[in-house]
Amino acid sequence: NTNLRYSDDDLKVFRELIEKKLEQAREELKSLKESLDNHNDSLAGNKSWNMEEGSDTTEMEYLMNQISRQHQYIKNLEAALVRVENKTYGICRVTGKLIPKERLRLVPHATLSVEAKMNRKPEETNPTLAGPSHGDEAPSFGSED
Repeated sequence: NTNLRYSDDDLKVFRELIEKKLEQAREELKSLKESLDNHNDSLAGNKSWNMEEGSDTTEMEYLMNQISRQHQYIKNLEAALVRVENKTYGICRVTGKLIPKERLRLVPHATLSVEAKMNRKPEETNPTLAGPSHGDEAPSFGSED
């Protein structure tokens, strides 16, 4: 059961999907950065401080937030490509089972099956805070066969 994985043909299809999504994500990031640059340029050109300044700040925060999210999305897609190369793509990091193709088509950087995602503890919802999961502290639900 440990050699459960997607076939090389499946992985090739997923690689193409991920590369296409990466290309789109990088274009989107470039566009967001240009919007931010344009926003900053227009602010620099508009020295008259007025009541609209609050909305400028809000728009800038929004753009920076979007840029940050886009960076993370790109990192996740790049990590997914590495998993494709390692032939570990599409394997749930909690259950070890294959993540259904439908889910991977919708969320190509997914590392959890829906089942595993539903069973997560709140502190695990942000993997950057939780650190690497070793599974030894996860409760078992009577599946020690």
